[in-house]
Amino acid sequence: MAPLIRWLTAVLLLACATQAVGDSIEIRDFDSPVQKERYRDLTSSMRCPLCENQAIGDSDAPISGDMRDRVYTLLQDGQSDTEIINHMVDRFGEYILYNPRLESRTYLLWGIPVALLLGGGVLVVLVVRARRNASTASLSASERDRLDKLINRKRSP
Repeated sequence: MAPLIRWLTAVLLLACATQAVGDSIEIRDFDSPVQKERYRDLTSSMRCPLCENQAIGDSDAPISGDMRDRVYTLLQDGQSDTEIINHMVDRFGEYILYNPRLESRTYLLWGIPVALLLGGGVLVVLVVRARRNASTASLSASERDRLDKLINRKRSP
């Protein structure tokens, strides 16, 4: 009886594993290697709405599967990458794009890094100039006398 139970358990585990592997593999037929590469690029450039920071090409979420199917269908219909991206953005929103478009709504998003870089450059220039000017400034007569007294006091025992 025990060998029969072990055998049934092994068969059930094998069936479950086969089903799990079969669910995660999608087979797509492409007309050319270029079209296959376009599909790979498009599915890696769009974010899964459910998984947040995972591309639809890597996600196992059902909505990502639907999105991949739609991208494949649009590719087969002969649409350009821009048309496919516009279609997907119209359907799922700007959130799916890893690189948001440069629009009036995103000027601040694109402008902050540039502004920080320019501000940092200006700050470095100002600090360097201030240090240069501070090091080249000569001492007044009273400051020089005070410095000489301090130096002489340190030398004398």
